[in-house]
Amino acid sequence: MATSGRSEARQERLDRWEQLTGVPLTLLSLVFLIAYAVPILDPDLAPRLRVACEATAVGTWLLFWVDLLARLALAADRPRFLRTHLFDLAVLVLPFLRPLRALRLVTVVLTLSRRTATWARGRLALYVGATTVLLVVVAALAVLDAERGVPDATITSFDDALWWAAVTITTVGYGDHYPITSAGRLVALGLMIGGIGLIGFVTGSLATWIVERVGDRNRPEPATAADVAALRAEIAALRDALDLRTAAPDAGEADRLPSGAPADG
Repeated sequence: MATSGRSEARQERLDRWEQLTGVPLTLLSLVFLIAYAVPILDPDLAPRLRVACEATAVGTWLLFWVDLLARLALAADRPRFLRTHLFDLAVLVLPFLRPLRALRLVTVVLTLSRRTATWARGRLALYVGATTVLLVVVAALAVLDAERGVPDATITSFDDALWWAAVTITTVGYGDHYPITSAGRLVALGLMIGGIGLIGFVTGSLATWIVERVGDRNRPEPATAADVAALRAEIAALRDALDLRTAAPDAGEADRLPSGAPADG
């Protein structure tokens, strides 16, 4: 009982931590995304601003580390917490390697996606739409960061990167733009994996909606409260009429009996 009580208390503290840090982490994610995107979108950015953006990105990314370690400390079952958050841990560890620094953006996607799921609970269309747009923009930034300045690169502007990300996530694949660096191809792999799930969900939801609309046309309309009330009134009128018809023969038979003759029974 004591162990169970401590576990419940730890879980309550963990839930409170996640509730308190939900909005700040969302804002940090947006700050990180802006700090990461500005130097990429503006290659001629002043050196001081570029350093400031890099420092901001690193600082916010380290705060994600603080959040993960705090949740680990508050978890009732720490080994289980690590087992179920290996992907989060890998996303935070691997960007220490310079070629994989774009993986920091995955932390942004995970954080914003988690908050969107909470805000849009019961509204899967909003959640999937927001996640898809976020994934396309993040992938475009990451692949442009990896490809720009590389000889023979086909993705040299944000327009090219955004077009490539949209074509890739929808599995169209025109082939007019494609990554040639290892980091760019890693971004493409992540976008393909994420896109399969998202586009599959969107396609399935659209097909289900069409089938339901077609089925609704052939389905009788459900009875309304007014219809039920009218039916009850009609049934009551029929019952009254039946009672009158049943009572009328009995009255006529009584009239035909001789005066003073006893009725049957």
